[in-house]
Amino acid sequence: MENNNIEQDMHLKENLSRIKHKIMVMSGKGGVGKSTIAVNLAYGLLLQGKKVGLMDVDIHGPSIAKMTGIEGIGVTGNENGRISPISKHENLHVISIASFLKSVDDPIIWRGPMKITLIKQFMSDVEWPELDYLIIDCPPGTGDEPLSVVQTAGNDTKSVIVTTQQDVAYLDVRKSIRFCKDVNMEILGLVENMVAVKCPHCGEYFNLFEGQNSAKAMNDFGVKLLGKVDFDKKITEASDNGEAYIYHNSLMPAGKQLQAIVDNIINTVEA
Repeated sequence: MENNNIEQDMHLKENLSRIKHKIMVMSGKGGVGKSTIAVNLAYGLLLQGKKVGLMDVDIHGPSIAKMTGIEGIGVTGNENGRISPISKHENLHVISIASFLKSVDDPIIWRGPMKITLIKQFMSDVEWPELDYLIIDCPPGTGDEPLSVVQTAGNDTKSVIVTTQQDVAYLDVRKSIRFCKDVNMEILGLVENMVAVKCPHCGEYFNLFEGQNSAKAMNDFGVKLLGKVDFDKKITEASDNGEAYIYHNSLMPAGKQLQAIVDNIINTVEA
């Protein structure tokens, strides 16, 4: 057992040495489009010529496989006896527990220790290639999964916090911000999702929610705003079809908003 742990730690160090930047996408509450943002960030980085990994650590509600079109594709071992992530494109590699399940209907009924072990295996037993960015999609909240990511990947991992403008969402955003500060993890900024929607009749935009999350976060915690993304039903349609909206719609209004967030991240991380 001790030899296995030593070998796993060695593999972990090898993987981390091949990954330049690690970004954890998190949210205080569910339903804010966190996984959608994570997928579009990964593809936006890909469009900028970056080598990208996408790791889904939402153990109980994995959706990255569906959103990237790899649902039903199982993982395979490589010549080194380790797991290979699924290559969606030449420079985009994905891993999710969904690729280990026999059926999409199978629930994961696990307590914390098993989830912690799996996340470490995703970082060590999966043989990641050379990556410019590893995007890590976490479940909502500040529990086992985000804490395990920090403890495994290191607190040089940076975070992007996804929210909506609802005041109720801001209650949980505050906890996510404090989590990052408590574990000494740099916050790249907030993404406000589903901000406004275009009226199909008059063409005017109106806000879906009336809160002022980004302004409050900047005032209360000094967290910057990476960008806002308007609601577009084509974004959800793309996700349901296993595609990233930004990949084929980078010149559309919401596509430009997403790409601006990607550019903000690149300029901040690589400055």
